[in-house]
Amino acid sequence: MLASAMPANEATRVATLNAMPLLDAGPDERFDRLTRLAKRLFQVPIAKVTLVASDSVFSLSCSGPLGEPVPREVSFCSHAILGDDIMQVPDALLDERFHDSPLVLGEPHVRFYAGCPLFAPNGCKLGTLCLLDHQPRTLGEEDIALLHDLAAMVQQEMAAVQMATMDELTKLSNRRGFEMLAQQAIHVCRRLGKAASLLFFDLNHFKQINDTRGHAEGDRALATFSDVLRHVFRNSDLIGRMGGDEFVTLLLDASQADTQAAIERLRAALALRNAEEQRGYDIVFSVGQVDFDPRRHDTIARMLADGDAEMYRNKAAMRAQRLRQ
Repeated sequence: MLASAMPANEATRVATLNAMPLLDAGPDERFDRLTRLAKRLFQVPIAKVTLVASDSVFSLSCSGPLGEPVPREVSFCSHAILGDDIMQVPDALLDERFHDSPLVLGEPHVRFYAGCPLFAPNGCKLGTLCLLDHQPRTLGEEDIALLHDLAAMVQQEMAAVQMATMDELTKLSNRRGFEMLAQQAIHVCRRLGKAASLLFFDLNHFKQINDTRGHAEGDRALATFSDVLRHVFRNSDLIGRMGGDEFVTLLLDASQADTQAAIERLRAALALRNAEEQRGYDIVFSVGQVDFDPRRHDTIARMLADGDAEMYRNKAAMRAQRLRQ
């Protein structure tokens, strides 16, 4: 059989999955209810919610047999997460990717597969809601719409699980969520010898916005800055709100030049947003940049501490320069 390619954002995707309390979770009725429903509505022997980890595909929920982990190289779901829509295999024996798969030639003798990718809030595909049958078949338009609807319900349940790691105001990772994601990411960078840079942001004069214009306006400024961060940085970069007016971004597989260019794009995008919205104040930031050093940064906490210190050094230097002018 043909092993699937790796998604372009594989490091971020795996880090996102590992940061969510799903892989080690026991049976969960909220997901089991949906796979039982899918099995009944589609009249298939197996319906599953799968999670595609780095080496294996796990069943978060399975209504029917085949609940054990499956090696990623023989999995249908590892192919399904490469696309954004439902992947159908009407007859696996006639598909060059799967015709000699042990899942087709042996138990559970899969002939039909349909898998709808499941997206995390950051856009990464974590796994699938999939249907398996021992007989060839094809989903019609109504069936496809129904599978989309059920997959959306699974995603909502996953999002509820993830809320413990998300900042409610900005919809970015909170400190806990970011540290979990980033720790996994720097492990990947260390193993593969990839570069990474951390940017630690602090909004200038944010207390003044709260004091003179109210906390609702302060929240609006935080949400605006978060939105600009999301649009400027790549999907593979990790973004989080540490608390208050402090934000961080971890750029993966990025050189110093790439990071500096990203900072300049952020300044330009924020200046444009300031000009467009004309709030009576500008959102301005200070930033500290730290490049990943495998010898020093054994944990993301150490990298964050270095970024925080560098940000305050830059902030103090800017303040001293204004006083001299």
